[in-house]
Amino acid sequence: MIRFEHVSRRYQPDIAALLDITFEIDTGQLVLIGGHSGAGKTTLLKLIAAIERPDSGMVMVNGQNIGDLKPAAIPFLRRNLGLVFQDQKLLFDRNVFENTLLPLSIAGFPPKEAARRVRAALDKVGLLKRERALPVALSGGEQQRLAIARAVVNRPGILLADEPTAHLDPVTAGEVAAIFRDFHQVGVTVLVASYDDQLFAPLAPSRLLLNHGTLMPDAGARPPGQ
Repeated sequence: MIRFEHVSRRYQPDIAALLDITFEIDTGQLVLIGGHSGAGKTTLLKLIAAIERPDSGMVMVNGQNIGDLKPAAIPFLRRNLGLVFQDQKLLFDRNVFENTLLPLSIAGFPPKEAARRVRAALDKVGLLKRERALPVALSGGEQQRLAIARAVVNRPGILLADEPTAHLDPVTAGEVAAIFRDFHQVGVTVLVASYDDQLFAPLAPSRLLLNHGTLMPDAGARPPGQ
């Protein structure tokens, strides 16, 4: 469960990324975060992942107050989070298998179990046959699929994605959106920040609409927590 209570985040005294945001997301929901460029979508996701901390208010993730977390506790929080951000941070000197393996290696998984999980994640995103390819040999859509595989290889309960279909052609974007639908259907809580409302509309998501850091009413949409 994710809860924001009167959360604000400023980057400078006169630049507010989020202003007095309050909402609640139940376990297993699919939530689309909409809004213009600079509306605060990325900041909202970074607060959930404890990449940033709120300046005021409270961010709760699975019963933990993000603002109170000590640095040593953040890796434990993130073990239940899958993160897909626009800067994919793929390692271009490692192949598809090795990129996907990285989170499990850091977490100390036994090699055989890690390899099994890696191949299961790659199969899920359609990259199993390319496990030995380097990222430079992949298309843009395949690189995004690799980023998703790496995000879900530890089987997180919460998946956060920031513009995962940006710069993809319509067919590939639809295929990537379908991957998020599949994870939602097996009970993963999925939050997707996207400009493209129509791409995810068939998935009937709940919605958060941001405008210059303010949470706006989104007529006709199911709000999180309902």
